[in-house]
Amino acid sequence: MDTSTINSKNIAYPPGGILLWIIIFLELFTFGAALVAMVLYSKDEPEIFHQSKLLLNTTFGAINTIFLLTSGFFMAKSVENFKENKIEKATFFLKLTMVGGVLFLLLKSVEYYFKLQAGLTIGYNTFFSFYWMLTLFHVIHVVVGLVILLFNYVGFKRKSTLNLEDFEASAAFWHMCDLIWLLLFPVIYLLF
Repeated sequence: MDTSTINSKNIAYPPGGILLWIIIFLELFTFGAALVAMVLYSKDEPEIFHQSKLLLNTTFGAINTIFLLTSGFFMAKSVENFKENKIEKATFFLKLTMVGGVLFLLLKSVEYYFKLQAGLTIGYNTFFSFYWMLTLFHVIHVVVGLVILLFNYVGFKRKSTLNLEDFEASAAFWHMCDLIWLLLFPVIYLLF
């Protein structure tokens, strides 16, 4: 077998396919641009941003970071086992991945509830406008990711044929959710 063909294919066809990676880079660019805008706006209202950041629950944010990072680890283990044709183990790790995502959403819902009860809505001030837009947009990504993973899980349970490229695409999308949160958490919860 010609290894140069394999190596060039791996570069031209990253896990999940090139189109997915274009989408991932666009998503990261969008979130990155919004975070840069948030930092620039904070220069105009430093006291408001600082006082608003103090109203966030950093512990919730840190726990959610752990949920997503652990979930991402389990996703990587699921792909690893899928590649080795260990479908039961892949299914088990996929289930743990989804549990991590659900725990993230549950804790985020609790955090949102407390913010709404305190009157810290999207129109409260500039900081909370960014907070709500960025975190809700991320939550939408997590929900979409969980739906994608659920389809994979159902495919495993029905023993239907699931190809590696589709499974890797699901994993890449899930890891994008992790990465976006790793950008959001320090800027929103720790920076100001």
